[in-house]
Amino acid sequence: MSDQRAMEHDLLHDFLRVVEAAAVAAARTMGQGDRKYSDHVAVEKMRAVMETIPMDGTIVIGEGERDEAPMLYIGERVGLGAKDGNKHHYHQVDIAVDPLEGTNLCATGSANAIAVLAAAERGGLLHAPDIYMNKIVVGPSVKGAVDIDAPARDNLKAIARRLNRDVTDLVVIVLDRPRHKKLIDDIREAGARIRLISDGDLSAGISAAVGGSGVHALMGIGGAPEGVITAAAMRCLNGEILTRFVLKEQLEHQEDRDKIADGLVERMKEMGISDPKKVYDTTDLAPGKKIIFAACGVTDGTILHGVRFFGTGKRTQSLIMTTETRHVRFVDTVHVEGGPDSLVRFDRF
Repeated sequence: MSDQRAMEHDLLHDFLRVVEAAAVAAARTMGQGDRKYSDHVAVEKMRAVMETIPMDGTIVIGEGERDEAPMLYIGERVGLGAKDGNKHHYHQVDIAVDPLEGTNLCATGSANAIAVLAAAERGGLLHAPDIYMNKIVVGPSVKGAVDIDAPARDNLKAIARRLNRDVTDLVVIVLDRPRHKKLIDDIREAGARIRLISDGDLSAGISAAVGGSGVHALMGIGGAPEGVITAAAMRCLNGEILTRFVLKEQLEHQEDRDKIADGLVERMKEMGISDPKKVYDTTDLAPGKKIIFAACGVTDGTILHGVRFFGTGKRTQSLIMTTETRHVRFVDTVHVEGGPDSLVRFDRF
């Protein structure tokens, strides 16, 4: 068995356990209005399950720097191979995580909150700082047809041509932020429809690459870490993401500028990003040959159902996929609790 196939064989279902556990923990806090607590329990549970996995993992996209995050921080080693004195040979894996993408969505009980993880061999994921990226995400049929520097109207025409549709048939997801006023106006002027979302551009980007979702593109400025994880998903789905980092001086609103720390360009260079103005495509963001992507629904969404609780257990729906086999699996799991007489429910979602 090749090393590539072995990594998928050995770790795929363990990563499924990781996102399921984080999603269940977060779902128990759904609608309680405390997004920080929802994120906290998801992080703790994800970290606890990761410690049981036979790998030598390093967090490259996580909860922040060590002094800002007690666990799942950038550079943290996780898995059985990270333990002192453990001499077994384990897969060396770079890991990007978002234990709860859509903390506000979970706190308010809104749609599309997910727990997500992407993993690759060492060097297989870009080490991106926690800043903004301008992004455009499209599905397989539109690869190569869009340009991040082109006007929205031109990109929409290109998407429509590839999909054999009119521009008026297209649906574009955009984060509902003041910084997107011009983009929203341009999309509407071109005739396309818009689905504004309050949070969660990672799950939205994935939906743009999945046929039947009713979404044809994602456009706008969002988080760079989410961009890397989206790229890992695009590698598995054969979709495309184009991005460019957005620096502080390029942001119009003070609220956005305040989120970017001083000295960022130097920090980016330390992380191996020598040209902050470069356009990054899917393989620049996720160059790995052995990518595994796993996500589990926390609340009901466009692609995944959220966690369901019942008297003797709970039920989750997850998405797991890899670049090796190109299998895209939707995993519906009933987690049975209690004794041997527990009732197992197989109701439709």
